[in-house]
Amino acid sequence: MDVKYDYLIVGAGLFGAVFAREAVKKGKTCLVVERRGHIAGNIYCEEIHGIQVHRYGAHIFHTSDKKIWEYVNGYAEFNNYINSPIARYKDELYNLPFNMNTFSKMWGIVTPGEAKAKIADQIADLHITNPRNLEEQALSLVGRDVYEKLIKGYTEKQWGRDCRDLPAFIIRRLPLRFTYDNNYFNDRFQGIPMGGYTRIVEKLLSGIEVRLNTDYLQHRDELNALADKVIYTGMIDQYYDYCLGVLEYRSVRFETEELEQENFQGNAVVNYTERQVPYTRIIEHKHFEFGEQPTTIISREYSSEWKKGDEPYYPVNDEKNNGLYRQYQEKAREEKKVIFGGRLGSYQYYDMDKVIAAALDLCGREL
Repeated sequence: MDVKYDYLIVGAGLFGAVFAREAVKKGKTCLVVERRGHIAGNIYCEEIHGIQVHRYGAHIFHTSDKKIWEYVNGYAEFNNYINSPIARYKDELYNLPFNMNTFSKMWGIVTPGEAKAKIADQIADLHITNPRNLEEQALSLVGRDVYEKLIKGYTEKQWGRDCRDLPAFIIRRLPLRFTYDNNYFNDRFQGIPMGGYTRIVEKLLSGIEVRLNTDYLQHRDELNALADKVIYTGMIDQYYDYCLGVLEYRSVRFETEELEQENFQGNAVVNYTERQVPYTRIIEHKHFEFGEQPTTIISREYSSEWKKGDEPYYPVNDEKNNGLYRQYQEKAREEKKVIFGGRLGSYQYYDMDKVIAAALDLCGREL
């Protein structure tokens, strides 16, 4: 207990690991504590029979920031995986994002002009001028066919309520591509780290003391005494014992199984857009690394309402929750020793490149 560190980092996910590595480069001493039994947070990959299984949902690295791409390539070699998910509605298969392959399959058309005219006609027929809810907002952007088959059921499963009961601002725009391009992302750089994401975090934390199965909030005083400053990447409302109220999240439950077959669905990601199908998508993990193993591992994803004790995934960034978060921010600004960061500490959804950028930004200010 007489050991003294410059920084106690709460959470061994990507944000905490990047900060720890950069701090050590500057000659600082760090202790990382993690309540789970493994490092890497939600990008943790577990190797099973040569397949990297994304235990907390699929993660595809993509960025347009060359500096971030070069940074992460210093810790991993990336393959050339391109995210091209498939949407399944009943027995119909469509390409995502919405593009000419989608429209051609849906309407039997072949040119961008035909697709634009079809969508415009459907929008005009609806006479929606002031969308009052998510359903009307989506209909006013893409028309009835795309909405009914590819948006409605999936969105209702994601949010756990009818689209007519969701606010319009959730969908500010829906990307329509009038090219035959199935690449989901527009970013310049994209891929999956060969050997999985866990190896990246292992390299970032190499030589740094990490204590797993250690709940910071249960041992706060004891751990705080070990360091001059604390980088906290957990839930900001939980840090304050929810004293102002509980921030809302959506959670995800996974059913993962190994199948005695080489290829289950022919694609890494298949979304199920019918409301009647209880899961939102199936991930077939081997396809992220073009695997040829004799068996395969799939994960069905079920969206659920978050409650205390569940894993928080997606913040519900509506007016009420953002207002509550700002109140917690005010409390956080009064802290002399604790700095909040990461997606839970900032109450926002981050892509991985933005996590790294935010961690490096904090490093630049703090170190």
